[in-house]
Amino acid sequence: MIAGSLEQYGSVFIALADPNRRAVLERLARSGEESASTIAQAMPISRQAVIKHLAQLDRADLVRSRRRGKEVLFAVHPESLIRTANALEQIAVGWDRRLLALKQIAEGSEEEGEGREEE
Repeated sequence: MIAGSLEQYGSVFIALADPNRRAVLERLARSGEESASTIAQAMPISRQAVIKHLAQLDRADLVRSRRRGKEVLFAVHPESLIRTANALEQIAVGWDRRLLALKQIAEGSEEEGEGREEE
């Protein structure tokens, strides 16, 4: 099935559940690298709220930070998101196989039922 369980991806799901965190992540994906202050200027939330959202994104391994002088710059770190997307894709493939098998069983049952009525 999946390498590991979906529980290991919980922090990614939690991080992406909040629309403000998604907005921060999308902004960083477009800009490349920004400070919390710069992000806060463009959003309807405070700098402190942005910092909290960045901390959650960091815990989910979705952003990386680096210091430049007095400021801390954040950038998207996509590997965790890619791993999570790949795990979800594997689940989808598994369900597709199961659903196809169910469809084939159901269609086989219908054909058998039709054959019996003709006898």
